[in-house]
Amino acid sequence: MSYAIPAQTHIGHVHLKVTDLDKALGFYKDLLGFEITQRYGDSAVFISAGGYHHHIGLNTWHSKNAGPAPVRAAGLYHVAIVYPTRKDLAMIFKRLTDAEYPLTGASDHGVSEAIYLNDPDGNGVELYWDRPKEHWPVNTEGKLWMGTSALDLDSLLFELA
Repeated sequence: MSYAIPAQTHIGHVHLKVTDLDKALGFYKDLLGFEITQRYGDSAVFISAGGYHHHIGLNTWHSKNAGPAPVRAAGLYHVAIVYPTRKDLAMIFKRLTDAEYPLTGASDHGVSEAIYLNDPDGNGVELYWDRPKEHWPVNTEGKLWMGTSALDLDSLLFELA
């Protein structure tokens, strides 16, 4: 019997192994703006947007003072954080630019616009917003088409004008 996961299913949270909680909080809390919802001593902290119990768990249970995970190995490629509007994405892009935080990429995927960077431990982070579903591109057969082209960063920043 075939099974399809319910359409309303979503990813609730992600736990990331980090080497230093304070360094990770400098990125996720101080730069990206997440709020601490719970701290477990010096080994774990839960952070969220808008008071949810936690969108991201940061822990040092197996990684305290270790090096970053190898790039060419199985593991997390990136965690994706969805912003509600294009203007919200523009605001965080400007914040990152003002902080001179290095980006690893910026792409227009047709369905979304995304900015890519790494956290202090080398975990990939995608910050993006989804275009309204009725504007998602489709191919000649009417099936969803996603691609990758350069994100127009000037147009993105124009959202703040």
